[in-house]
Amino acid sequence: MFKISVPSLAVAMALSASVQAAEAADLAAFWTTTQRGGNSFNRLPPDAHYYEALRGYGASWVRLSYDKWKPAQRDFLMGNADDYQQLVASDLATLQASVAKAHAAGLKVVIAPLSLPLSRWSQNNQGQFDDRIWQDRAHWKTAGQFWQDLARALKDTPGIAAYNLINEPAPEKQGGMPEHASAQAMQAWYAKAKGGSRDLPAFYQYLIAQIRAVDPDTPIMVDSGWYGAADAFAYWPEALADKRVLYSFHMYEPYQATSTPNMKRKQPYRYPGEVPFAGKTQPWNQQRVAQYLGAVNSWARSLAIAPEQIVMGEFGCVRMLGSCSQYLDDVLSYTEDKRYHWAFYSFREDAWDAMDYELGQAKVDWRYWDAMEKGLPDPVKRSATPEFEPIRKRLQPRLQPR
Repeated sequence: MFKISVPSLAVAMALSASVQAAEAADLAAFWTTTQRGGNSFNRLPPDAHYYEALRGYGASWVRLSYDKWKPAQRDFLMGNADDYQQLVASDLATLQASVAKAHAAGLKVVIAPLSLPLSRWSQNNQGQFDDRIWQDRAHWKTAGQFWQDLARALKDTPGIAAYNLINEPAPEKQGGMPEHASAQAMQAWYAKAKGGSRDLPAFYQYLIAQIRAVDPDTPIMVDSGWYGAADAFAYWPEALADKRVLYSFHMYEPYQATSTPNMKRKQPYRYPGEVPFAGKTQPWNQQRVAQYLGAVNSWARSLAIAPEQIVMGEFGCVRMLGSCSQYLDDVLSYTEDKRYHWAFYSFREDAWDAMDYELGQAKVDWRYWDAMEKGLPDPVKRSATPEFEPIRKRLQPRLQPR
């Protein structure tokens, strides 16, 4: 049997430590300049061509969700969100294989679960919002164990740029705080919620502590409350203690205009135009978009959070909206000006075509639905369109060699 001598073992350990230090420095450096990417919420694990196509447009990262993938048990990776015990080995291997493909294409990956133990994503939960994790702080424990297990498994995986702890949390939803309440109302609500089971910053602090026990280096991304709303950071009184945290919001406002239901109305709301928001109808245009997103900027500046720590983790509008490209351009103009990282929703989604901008405004080919019904790969070809142009033009000039 070949034996490693003590000096050789010491050298090997030193080299390993050096490599890990270099990787940690690389992760930290990655987020110091503006990064632009796309979301992947596909029903099948993306193949190499998918990632190469996204990279080919100039994207530097992908926000990867796995909750639509076929699980070995009830819930992908967790086994069962009702009773988490340990990671499912076969699901983990599938996730790692997909991350490896993205890394080979030159993309960094942000892991973004839609579900946690005792918090199952509604689309995997018969359309019901799962509030259990926000009802008792004791319910946080299994979520912390899950993230510690996942961080331990992924911490040395090349290409992973951050852990996005949970997609679009909403502890406020059944906790007595209306969506898009005023900053003052949010702060008053939080004064009562602080320290309880719906305390989102405290929840994140808990998860981060579990992760840092096994992985001190990988950056961590946290979404704001109320489904990642840009105005929902307003009640956070301070930044999280961990210095490797990125703060993420999502942008689909005014939702009444940018969402699929709008296209089913007899007279759809237009953008720019008068659109219902927060209980009243008001004009939405480039200036209103900037004003709304300004809530993030004001909050971050008040707490000395740097622009490179802010991420617009999702944004989009239904491609059939006549002015979708103008909306995307208005949102990106503001975000680029503030030097925030961003990822558009979504890239070549094989389960929902409404925000797949490479398809233009036309109805998707029938083969798309046929493949979905049969569980086969999406066969529809994509190409650059006017709807995709606001995104494409901001990606392509920044393509960097691998």
